[in-house]
Amino acid sequence: MNRNPVALMVVVLALSACKGHENDQATPAAGAPAPAAQTAPADSSSPAPTPATTPAAPSVDRSLFADRVWRVKESTAVEPGTTYAFLANGTLVIASAHGTPLYGEWRFEQGNLTLIEEGRPYRTEILGYDGENLRLRSHNPGEPVDLLLVVAADVPLPPAKPQ
Repeated sequence: MNRNPVALMVVVLALSACKGHENDQATPAAGAPAPAAQTAPADSSSPAPTPATTPAAPSVDRSLFADRVWRVKESTAVEPGTTYAFLANGTLVIASAHGTPLYGEWRFEQGNLTLIEEGRPYRTEILGYDGENLRLRSHNPGEPVDLLLVVAADVPLPPAKPQ
C-alpha cells in the first residue's frame, strides 16, 4: 500500500493545530450527542432531585423484644456471645463470659430506643427487626457501635437486680 508523505504530513499538522484547543466549544458532528453543557435546561415542572436519606426505622413494638435475652452474633465493638436482656421494667442486663453482668437501663419512647450504661444515655437506632434478629446502632462516644443480636432462647431471663 502506497502512503503519500505529503498527505500524512497534512494530517499530522491538522491534528497538532487542534490539540491546543481541547477546551474550545466545537460544533458537534452530525449525529454526535451534544456536550452536557449545551443540553437544554430541565423542564421546570419536573421535581427537584431529593437528597439521599437513610431508610426509616422499622416499626417495632417494645413488647416484641422486651423480656427476651438476645445474643450478639456480630458487632463492630462488642464480643460475639455477649448477651443483652431488655427487661420489661426498663432494666438492661449485659453479660459476657468474661465478667460480672452490667446492669443499666433502657427506654423506648415514641419509637426511640435509648440504652443507659453506667449512667450514660446512648441514642440507639433500630436498624432492623424480624422477631428473631435485632440490628442496632448505638451512638456511643467515638464511632457508633453496630450490633446484630439474635434470640438466645437457651439463656434464662436474668433477675432485675443482682442478688
